Amino acid sequence: MGRVPRTLAVANQKGGVAKTTTVATLGAALVELGQRVLLVDLDPQACLTFSVGIDPEDLDKSIHHVLLGGVRARDVLIELGDAPDLLPATIALATADVQLARESSPEQVLRTAMRTLRSSYDWIIVDCPPTLGLLTVNALSAASDVLIPLQCETLAHRGVGQLLDTVHDVQRLTNPSLRVLGVLPTLYDGRTTHARTVLETIADTYSLDVLQPAIPKSIRFAEAPAIGETVLSTAPASPGAKAYRALAGALLH
Repeated sequence: MGRVPRTLAVANQKGGVAKTTTVATLGAALVELGQRVLLVDLDPQACLTFSVGIDPEDLDKSIHHVLLGGVRARDVLIELGDAPDLLPATIALATADVQLARESSPEQVLRTAMRTLRSSYDWIIVDCPPTLGLLTVNALSAASDVLIPLQCETLAHRGVGQLLDTVHDVQRLTNPSLRVLGVLPTLYDGRTTHARTVLETIADTYSLDVLQPAIPKSIRFAEAPAIGETVLSTAPASPGAKAYRALAGALLH
């Protein structure tokens, strides 16, 4: 048996905060550092699956069938060579919250399903949907840590309190060892006083660590998934690539 992997839920019910970019790029950066990484796409929009070069339309089975159809996780797993492995999503997940609610322990289904895979990885990183429904609760219940990507704009942090309430419920009811790793500033423009002020406000208001370095705003991030790559390979010297590599390095220490 290998050691227990760190399982990182990347969660924020607000869309457009670079959740998927963070999962894909951080995962790729950890692989570069010699880690065995599994990415789990829990978003019915399947953006993570798309962004690593897999068309969800071509898939017969996905994480949906693992959670609700009695399919083994190993039978859905996609190995991508030098990149992290993937448990892909399809639009079928859109009905998962309703169906999960009928299970006897609806918040533990993902944790149970992943049990057989855990010893194969150092890191499991879960891309949560932009909701606080049962899929996100499953991710939090299966995770050792939660990372909250946050766009540094006014109002962007209004949902953080709700997310932390959900985290506290999960800690109390299903996963007492879950830790909030911190807030990761994304789409960050350090030239503006405004962005810096928003960051300070969040750290103070919620007593959360702010992970460094902040991930800069860059068109490079939008270009990479179109060809199934991350910015680490499409623009390896870019500030964004350097930031995610630095974050990966920091998580290992």
